[in-house]
Amino acid sequence: MQEQRLAPHESLEIHEMLNFKTVCLAKTKLMQGIVFDNELKALMEKDIQQSLLDIRELQALYEHAPIH
Repeated sequence: MQEQRLAPHESLEIHEMLNFKTVCLAKTKLMQGIVFDNELKALMEKDIQQSLLDIRELQALYEHAPIH
């Protein structure tokens, strides 16, 4: 059975989403350090955890890119 590969434009789109999610994750982690409201910190922590899951999922998809 032949391994499935992504088309070049799909690889580029996944790469762009991966970059965007990584930047958002870094920004949220940075901002979390200067937030004093506990509810907002908890919401930011949920966002961090979800972003980590999203990044892992995108990385798994990106493994099927024709060029890494």
